[in-house]
Amino acid sequence: MEDILRPIYQERASQANTLGVLMIEKTEKALSITDTFDAVLLIIVEHADEQVFVKHYTYGSKKAALHIVTKNQINDWILMGSNRKIFEWLYSGKVLFDRNEYIQQLKHELKEFPFKGRKLKMGIEFAKLIRRYTDGKTLFDNQNYFDAYNHVVHSLHHLARLTIIENGFHPEVTVWNQVRQMEPEIMKLYEELVQSHEPLEKRLELLFLASEFLIHSRTRLGANHLLDILADKEVWTIQDIIQHDELKYYSVDLSILLEYLIDKNIIAIENVKTKGKGIEHRYYKVVKKI
Repeated sequence: MEDILRPIYQERASQANTLGVLMIEKTEKALSITDTFDAVLLIIVEHADEQVFVKHYTYGSKKAALHIVTKNQINDWILMGSNRKIFEWLYSGKVLFDRNEYIQQLKHELKEFPFKGRKLKMGIEFAKLIRRYTDGKTLFDNQNYFDAYNHVVHSLHHLARLTIIENGFHPEVTVWNQVRQMEPEIMKLYEELVQSHEPLEKRLELLFLASEFLIHSRTRLGANHLLDILADKEVWTIQDIIQHDELKYYSVDLSILLEYLIDKNIIAIENVKTKGKGIEHRYYKVVKKI
């Protein structure tokens, strides 16, 4: 496939904007990595009008995909974990072009996983965990057990990913294989949820009790990134928090994380009077650094 695709990637590699080119070939064990295409060409560029540009090609009985992706988009995927195939592409892809060792350095950073990046990723995963757990508990209390089950499965997945990041690794596609080695207790909870013959209501009840302890034990690590930032100022408005360069990555899960930390007496509310009678501004501040 490399010979077939050479005219396509050589044209791109000659452009000063191109940072690197990788080729990922389909394997029988991991068809989904290439979305069943025989090969994927990943071309990383410095900048482009579109963050992601995709083309599909046919050559006889074979098919290939071309993905032109900006450096910023690659960084966002790595940070947010929103495109888990990118890890497999970077780990196993064949490097066809590497300007100034950009790809080599990127792979090194993935392997080393700098602590600052880990803190942010743990914060994002912890916020997602709190969201899923809280929504699932509400559904359970309202006896919507099947919907609650769906949220609990997702919350355990975020708990698993948080554990992997805590251990200094990036969560990959096979998250549970990673967790089995690092945190058997979480793996056992997952197996009990999906394999137990107990009534669904009973399984969920036990899972919520166990999850509450595991979430509490990880609050210090999970909230550390957010609290470090909030400690820079005495008080914050919600708009200040949302617009912060790093906290914007928490997206819709930020408010539920704040409420969780308020409930745990880690963040406090400071009310300030407005011109409206009986209406007050709601500000936030750190009261206990954990």
